[in-house]
Amino acid sequence: MLTCKEFLGELSDFLDECTKAEIRAKLEKHLAECPNCWVICDTTRKTINVYRGMKECTIPEDVHARLMAAMERKIKSDNEA
Repeated sequence: MLTCKEFLGELSDFLDECTKAEIRAKLEKHLAECPNCWVICDTTRKTINVYRGMKECTIPEDVHARLMAAMERKIKSDNEA
């Protein structure tokens, strides 16, 4: 039997329909039996569909600069810990 951790490790390929038939069958069986993984899969699929339907937009340069600075601070603090 497939574990939830194994299912989640294959989720991206499953949603992209890149899994082999044998693995896909195991994943689909797991989804039919595991409500938690079904919710994760369904929510992820819906999120991807919403994202694909969005128009591309750019953020203001000052917002981009602040975001990048915040990410750099976070990475630096994580590396120092």
